[in-house]
Amino acid sequence: MTLKELYALMGGNYDQAVKVMRSDRLIDRYVRRLGSSGVYEQLMEAARTNDTNGLYESSHAMKGVCANLGLGTLATLASDICEEFRPGNPRTMSDAEVDQKVQELSGLYQGVMDAISQYEGA
Repeated sequence: MTLKELYALMGGNYDQAVKVMRSDRLIDRYVRRLGSSGVYEQLMEAARTNDTNGLYESSHAMKGVCANLGLGTLATLASDICEEFRPGNPRTMSDAEVDQKVQELSGLYQGVMDAISQYEGA
């Protein structure tokens, strides 16, 4: 499987990733590291414990990583959570709406990780 095929499977934007990373070698390296970065686990733990600062910090980190990798939908979901818990911002979502965003992000992330596993096994 090529990186372009992986990006099609993940629903990512390969061209955006190339713009940021500038080489397939770097894209490959960072895509493979996504699962071991710990940012997803931190976000899930912060959501589980209702840690508002943790939700902000981990979603902010996930937003940046996903944006750099051309994973726009994941970056957008992470950004929505990030802005909801950004210090100084008033809350605009209910806890149920935040939970929905977190679950949506989780499902999409799992799909991305499944695609990466297929890529690594190819």
